[in-house]
Amino acid sequence: MAERSFAKEVQELKIGKGEEFRGEGILAVTKALLQSGVSYVGGYQGAPISHLMDVLSDAEEILEELGVHFEASANEGAAAAMLAASVNYPLRGAVTWKSTVGTNVASDALASVASSGVMGGSLIVVGEDYGEGSSIMQERSHAFAMKSQIWLLDPRPNLESIVEMVEKGFELSEASNTPVMLEMRIRACHVYGSFMAKDNVAPVFKLRDAMENPTRDYGRVVLPPSNFVHEIEKIDRRWPAAVEYIKSQQLNEFLGGTRGDVGIIVQGGMYNTLIRALELAGLSDSFGNTDIPLYCLNVTYPLIEDEVKGFCLDKKAVLMVEEGQPEYLEHNINSILRNADIQTKVVGKEVLPRAGEYTGQVLLEGVRAFMETYSSPRVKDDTDILISALTSEESNSLNENVPLRPVGFCTGCPERPVFSAMKLVQKELGDIHVSCDIGCHLFSILPPFDIGNTTMGYGLGWSGASAFNTESDKRTISIMGDGGFWHNGLVSGVGNAVFNKNDNILVIIDNGYSSATGGQDLLSSRADNKTKSTKHKIEKAIRGLGVKWVRRVHTYRIATMMDTLRDALTTSEKGPKVIIAQAECMLNKQRREKPIRNKLIKEGKRIVRERFGVDPDTCTGDHSCIRLSGCPSLTIKDNPDPLREDPVAHVNNDCVGCGVCGEVSHAAVLCPSFYRADIVYNPSVWDHLSSRMRSGIIHVLQNRRRKKRSQLAFGD
Repeated sequence: MAERSFAKEVQELKIGKGEEFRGEGILAVTKALLQSGVSYVGGYQGAPISHLMDVLSDAEEILEELGVHFEASANEGAAAAMLAASVNYPLRGAVTWKSTVGTNVASDALASVASSGVMGGSLIVVGEDYGEGSSIMQERSHAFAMKSQIWLLDPRPNLESIVEMVEKGFELSEASNTPVMLEMRIRACHVYGSFMAKDNVAPVFKLRDAMENPTRDYGRVVLPPSNFVHEIEKIDRRWPAAVEYIKSQQLNEFLGGTRGDVGIIVQGGMYNTLIRALELAGLSDSFGNTDIPLYCLNVTYPLIEDEVKGFCLDKKAVLMVEEGQPEYLEHNINSILRNADIQTKVVGKEVLPRAGEYTGQVLLEGVRAFMETYSSPRVKDDTDILISALTSEESNSLNENVPLRPVGFCTGCPERPVFSAMKLVQKELGDIHVSCDIGCHLFSILPPFDIGNTTMGYGLGWSGASAFNTESDKRTISIMGDGGFWHNGLVSGVGNAVFNKNDNILVIIDNGYSSATGGQDLLSSRADNKTKSTKHKIEKAIRGLGVKWVRRVHTYRIATMMDTLRDALTTSEKGPKVIIAQAECMLNKQRREKPIRNKLIKEGKRIVRERFGVDPDTCTGDHSCIRLSGCPSLTIKDNPDPLREDPVAHVNNDCVGCGVCGEVSHAAVLCPSFYRADIVYNPSVWDHLSSRMRSGIIHVLQNRRRKKRSQLAFGD
């Protein structure tokens, strides 16, 4: 179950030539793949490209009608290895994943397919996840393209350009026998627009044709001496063929004015933001009409030397808008110009930041600094510009008065009680080294838990603590999600620990889905999936590798979780120890149950929903529930007792009834103030009668208590 269904939208993929296609960038990519006669598609989910995988999954019936094979790959390396089908056969194939972490995993296969070369067009769609909007370390895909000599496309973020670059990407790949990488930023994935569609094309040469007529070419195998020939091919044949195709098809664009002593070179994906900055500076309108010459690099690798020299030859200076570092394009352009004895000044990181996302504000300031130094066109004064940078005083004031909002677990998340239990156990046994992993559980490093020392990559939680496999009075704890387990952790984590007789502990968060990437199904998902094989138990896989100490615990049972952690940390039994913490992802559970519940309520059916609350008369204001849980539905409100100043805890309407707040307080033996309430929709006659009886009894008891209080107060 993904967080969003595209079942309705994918029907638009069937439209043909002359019809207008409207939708998001990821839908445009899918339509372009079908129009290109692709034979197979594979990939691994990960923001910002997760929804492309969801679109492909929802469109499987359409893909099958065209004879296109779709594979939800086990990881990025498995996806990249699919491109091997295009090495010996004229099969067009596309794979997708999030960069750069995904490209790290895929780099072995990518290096091999780039060395072999391809006969069929091979396209790699990477989610370029860079800057403050990203979810992982700050690196770019450009380095991988340069390292393996894979041509890199960076289309302008509008649907027409994206579709054209997908289609031209296959042609470029076939013209140069080289895989092509196309990067899609978050905004490009979800930009909304339209383009004129073409007919979908079934592959002329099918996968079955290749299987029934296998071809073997030793020269395409990455093995000496063939691999030495591949290196020469890359430079002597593939590179020139790519350059010739890019030039002849005019994949890069010359936009804006044609005269002037300055110009701007921009990555295709940064074009929209640049135009916005130019508009705010009074140098363009919102449609991109500007007198400043622009050279838009829809292909950022390789650069076309003739185009670079021709654009720069008559200019005093050019601004290079290149997001991220190192400044590969700036260095390359400087090299091209200096070797040609062209003295045009290339300005990049001296007016634009070396790191961080290039937002409209950042580019506005960079454009202003560049134009004021190197050009005469007037840039609007600060008073004319819609946005301006904060002063240092304003920035300091903002930091002092607006609290930080770190990411955190969802309301009712089944992972929260695991870390509450760990925190309580650490209070008993002392601090423990915790090796984290990629996934929602990484939020445990933030308040209120503050648990976790390092994270090394998806599925590498236990490997991240493997150096600590030594004699000690303490054991380490490693964390791994079920997504990371099937991605990489089964072998590099569990298998590695078994082989090396590791005596430490692994906690696997088994919530039933690849939750952090949108709730996609896994091998161990308990849900039925008509196109995938599910319900494969993690415990069975672990025991199959030789782990003997295995415990399964329901995550919401905090006391049991504490006992299990304590046992794992103190047992005299040697060898790897695995705790499988099981409970369904609450976000997916709510997506699944809410529509059903709302439908039944609307139909007049009796529905009971659990809610939890805090008795303000009993609450002491200790707030242990908040400190040890951190649930977003927990807040504070004024104390009803006029003699007490501390605010009391309060559960707001976001509560989903998981009960963790009360569980953690009781497990810590701290608070008896939590209560459970049943909310009844469409109550029966008996419900109404029971409610009146309870209210009557409570009223009698309250009157008795009130009378006793007045007697004590007045001494009667």
